[in-house]
Amino acid sequence: MIRSTQRADFQARLARRKRQSTIFAGLCMAAIAIALLMLVVLLTYIVVQGYSRVDWQFLSSFPSRFPERAGIQAAVIGSIYVIAVAGVASFVLGVGAAIYLEEYASRQKFTKIIQVNIANLAGVPSIVYGILGLEIFVRTLALGKSVLAGGFTLALLVLPVIIIASQEAIRAVPPSIREGGYALGASRWQTVWHLVLPQAFPGILTGVILAVSRAMGETAPLIVMGALTFVPFAPDGPMSRFTVLPIQIFNWTSRPQAGFHEAAAAGIMVLLVLLFIMNAAAVFLRFKFRDRM
Repeated sequence: MIRSTQRADFQARLARRKRQSTIFAGLCMAAIAIALLMLVVLLTYIVVQGYSRVDWQFLSSFPSRFPERAGIQAAVIGSIYVIAVAGVASFVLGVGAAIYLEEYASRQKFTKIIQVNIANLAGVPSIVYGILGLEIFVRTLALGKSVLAGGFTLALLVLPVIIIASQEAIRAVPPSIREGGYALGASRWQTVWHLVLPQAFPGILTGVILAVSRAMGETAPLIVMGALTFVPFAPDGPMSRFTVLPIQIFNWTSRPQAGFHEAAAAGIMVLLVLLFIMNAAAVFLRFKFRDRM
């Protein structure tokens, strides 16, 4: 009698947990469905509003006071310049810092403090980096409101993310690879350069491209450090004044004319296409290097 009662109680608890699991799974699916629905509605609205403006004239024209003549060439070229500077600077500094922290730094309290600070910096609002870039690059280093200053500001923004992603990629390399290199007489740097980095490079590259993709969509840091909102020319060097796609879109959305709102929607479509290309490149390169390894 006691065993049958215990069995019935166990079955009741099991049924209750299954119901709770089913309800929780249903809530999660509902949250995903709502998020996807909102994303589809937003993308549909942007495509419907801006599809008619996306043509060669829009891509090859400069901004104008007249909505029908407004183009996005200066913003596209400026974005390419700034992202190139930010990508190179953040890649060199971020990967170098990750190699030092993972392969050379001793596991002391100071190193742990650095790790905590890097993790905290990854969550700092982007406008703070804009203020930092304004003070360091624009004023102290006298770079002015140039492409270099904007690129370095965005490099600071994504640097903590790249360091963390690179550390995780390096940490994922099996210790046996390092031990095999040391057993064959290789130095620490030879082991890192010839054995560890090739294995970790797909993960590092993915983290760098995704971080730079985030930087491409940032507006607040560049506005704070003095990027222009209306540029009727394309930058021709690292010291030129510039604008980028998010700032140009922000400028158009602040105008009252409906034509500028259509141009902003078309600019958002161009920005989304560029981001999609960068993310697709990250996935492609990751699988390519993984297969080669």
